[in-house]
Amino acid sequence: MRFTELVQRIPGISQRMLTRTVRHLERDGLLTRTVHPEVPPRVEYELTATGRTLIEPAVKLAEWAVDHNPDIERSQASYDVKHP
Repeated sequence: MRFTELVQRIPGISQRMLTRTVRHLERDGLLTRTVHPEVPPRVEYELTATGRTLIEPAVKLAEWAVDHNPDIERSQASYDVKHP
């Protein structure tokens, strides 16, 4: 996936934060960065085999967050009343 595609798919992320994040993920071996010798240069990112092992746990975490969002919102509201 190209950098601009990543920016479009991640709402609210700045280019600076995305750049830092993909560099860390590349360093950790979770994605690869390929620069194509074109003008302008085309850079693509792809999950490595290790990175792909995170897909299932990430989906499970997202599902948990959706399922528990009402409880979390109630807890936040209760906390905010007690700690203005």
